[in-house]
Amino acid sequence: MNILVEVRFHGRGGQGVVTAADMLAVAGFKDGYYTLSFPTFGAEKRGTPVASFLRLSDEPIVVRDEIYYPDYVVVMDPTVIGPVNVESGLKEGGKIIANYPKGSEDLKKSMGTKAEVDVYTINATKMAMEHLGRPITNSAMVGALVGATNIIKLDSLIETVYEWFGSKELAEKNAKLIKEAYDYMKEVCKW
Repeated sequence: MNILVEVRFHGRGGQGVVTAADMLAVAGFKDGYYTLSFPTFGAEKRGTPVASFLRLSDEPIVVRDEIYYPDYVVVMDPTVIGPVNVESGLKEGGKIIANYPKGSEDLKKSMGTKAEVDVYTINATKMAMEHLGRPITNSAMVGALVGATNIIKLDSLIETVYEWFGSKELAEKNAKLIKEAYDYMKEVCKW
C-alpha cells in the first residue's frame, strides 16, 4: 500500500515535544506501522525552541533525516509561531494543528497561511491546566492530532499512555485529556 505519514512538532523545551512524538510512535507501532521518532534542538535548556519528528509507514523506514515536507505540523506553544516558520515545507493539503487560544481563522490570518493549508486550533494550555494543573500540552496535542487526522487509533494511544506513565493517577489524567482533545478536534474537523 506504501503509506508514509510525516509529522513535525514545534514547541519549547520542557513542554513534552519529544514525548509527544515518542508516544505516537509507540501507539503507531501497536497499530502495525513501522515508526520512527526523534528530536532536534539547539541549546539544551528549558524554554528554547524544540522540534520533534514522527514517521509512520507500512514499510520499513530507512530515511533518518529531519522532516522538511511534513503532512502535518503540530504546534504545542503558540509563542514559537513567528520566530519559527512552522508551516515551512508543509505539503499541499497538509494540516497545522496548533495550541492557540483563539480560532483557526485568526491564526491563519496572523500567519498569512496559504489557502490550501488547513489550520485547526485548540486551547490545549487551558485543557492541560484543567486536567493536570500544569501547562504541559503534549497529551492534549497528541489527542488533537489523532482527532484531526485519524492516523492512529485512539485506543492504541490510550493504551500507550497507561504504559508510559508510572503513576496510574497520572495516566488517567492524561488519558482523559487526550480523549477530550480528540473529541474536540474530531468535532471541529467533522469526520
